[in-house]
Amino acid sequence: GAPGDVNSNVLVARSTGDAQLDKAVWQWLSWDKNQKTKEQIESLLQNGKHKELRERLCCRLTFGTAGLRSAMGAGFCYINDLTVIQSTQGIYKYLERNFSDFKQRGFVVGYDTRGQVTSNCSSKKLAKLTAAVLLAKDVLVYFFSTYVPTPFVPYAVQQLGAVAGVMITASHNRKEDNGYKVYWENGAQITSPHDKEIIKCIEECVEPWNGSWNENLVDTSPLRQDPLKRICDSYMEDLTKICYHRELNVQSSLKFVHTSFHGVGHDYVQLAFKAFGFQPPIPVPEQKDPDPDFSTVKCPNPEEGESVLELSLRLAEKEDARVVVATDPDADRLAVAEQQENGCWKVFTGNELAALFGWWMFSRWKENCSQDADVSNVYMLATTVSSKILRAIALQEGFHFEETLPGFKWIGSRVKNLLDSGKEVLFAFEESIGFMCGTSVLDKDGVSAAVVIAEMATYLQGQSLTLAQKLVDIYETYGYHISKTSYFLCYDPATIKRIFERLRNFDGPQSYPKCCGLYNILHVRDVTTGYDSSQLNQQSVLPVSKNSQMITFTFQNGCVATLRTSGTEPKIKYYAEMCALPGHSDRSVLEEELQKLIEALIENFLEPAKNGLTWRSA
Repeated sequence: GAPGDVNSNVLVARSTGDAQLDKAVWQWLSWDKNQKTKEQIESLLQNGKHKELRERLCCRLTFGTAGLRSAMGAGFCYINDLTVIQSTQGIYKYLERNFSDFKQRGFVVGYDTRGQVTSNCSSKKLAKLTAAVLLAKDVLVYFFSTYVPTPFVPYAVQQLGAVAGVMITASHNRKEDNGYKVYWENGAQITSPHDKEIIKCIEECVEPWNGSWNENLVDTSPLRQDPLKRICDSYMEDLTKICYHRELNVQSSLKFVHTSFHGVGHDYVQLAFKAFGFQPPIPVPEQKDPDPDFSTVKCPNPEEGESVLELSLRLAEKEDARVVVATDPDADRLAVAEQQENGCWKVFTGNELAALFGWWMFSRWKENCSQDADVSNVYMLATTVSSKILRAIALQEGFHFEETLPGFKWIGSRVKNLLDSGKEVLFAFEESIGFMCGTSVLDKDGVSAAVVIAEMATYLQGQSLTLAQKLVDIYETYGYHISKTSYFLCYDPATIKRIFERLRNFDGPQSYPKCCGLYNILHVRDVTTGYDSSQLNQQSVLPVSKNSQMITFTFQNGCVATLRTSGTEPKIKYYAEMCALPGHSDRSVLEEELQKLIEALIENFLEPAKNGLTWRSA
């Protein structure tokens, strides 16, 4: 056969000498109909690159904190046409088992604007293939006719009564990545055991079915519906439930700049501002249209702060706008910056924004609730690596505060349970700038958060206050919460495992550290193993998550610090927070203490020099 023929004698002739790898190569070349990714594997085979072939073909994608996420390109552990088809076939199989009315109720498919020319791979094409697999099996598919914010998918699942949905996105990851985020019928991201069961189903049907490659089905099948207009209108209308000062917004002279980070956010944030009665925010022209190369930022993550917000801050200065809102590329997270009296910009952390949102959502509830409303029926939630500021507000105000494991999928499911049992949930967040205001969407949502911040800033301006001044006021009232989050890059899984195993066997087998440098440790919680020294039975209250590393230390001085691996990137993250009681307001003392503790934590527990960790380039 000619080179490139999927012809068994060619494949045998090019055997790699490893039966498992030979089989994987044969499967890939037989199944993949994308010329570009097929050629990537053929070229590796021809050039005898067996190690890379093994890395690409001998492992599968697994569900992390945000579904499947990986680089685009050829291979069973990458995101590409074939792995998306396989994942969807597995989901089809799983849903068919779980829902008798699956085909009638249907399935939602959304996508962002990512893409990679060298693999002929784009979010829209992957979404079309996802839809094709289901349409070919006679499932009703709600396929958005254009790109949408990630929160639109869980919102649509609930609104349309679908059994599940998928969003093709890698959120704020680097441009090489893409992902596949799965939502269940409750409108929350899937958690275990669904993810494990779906992986099993994917493994049962890895060969593409007839019809799975037919991406034109979205244009020809009568079972395909476009939910765009209905969902967009309904979303904007629901948004007004958390609009409290429309008359102020209409008259406001405050100007806002919005950047959508080369992603999906522009049109939707414009509509959200309109729904609240605002003039539209001023867009950053270079960043308002989708660009899969994210060409004006070194990384498309607004969390990185001032360095990536450069263009929006300069535009705001020119336009005399005091507040900048930035949505990440799939518009599910929000960064905020405000110009201070001295002309400098303050970029708020996720934890600081949560203090503002928590104060705002509760004070609006209090002002608008009925006479007989019961504050003990009210809830707010945060992930366990996020600031405890909501706990402090809840203690003083009498509502409930709960924690979940990291990842909004845990918040979404818990909120749904609370709502189903008649509770009222006002707000939930994770420190990595993910916010859920109200409960129209059971996931983080940067579109609603952007317009709520705008209303809050407008209201505060009427009281001659800035967001930054109000934040200090909140800390004075409920106690200072000073936190710091950062990370190290580590590309070697063995090193990561060694670092965490050392902590579990610090002073001998199965004994955790009693101190870190000069700082005494009061309690240790290890969610990976389910151990918690602060509980009577030594068992962690949060569910065990074996496949990720996470250990939390509570120090005698009141600091809480967590070390964990990222669920979506090759990072070891650290989180530390000092919480003071109301009235203990010497901020600089707290900051200094926190800084010293973090230095001890890094030096003693992470040992970056010895372990070859790369510091975050700040």
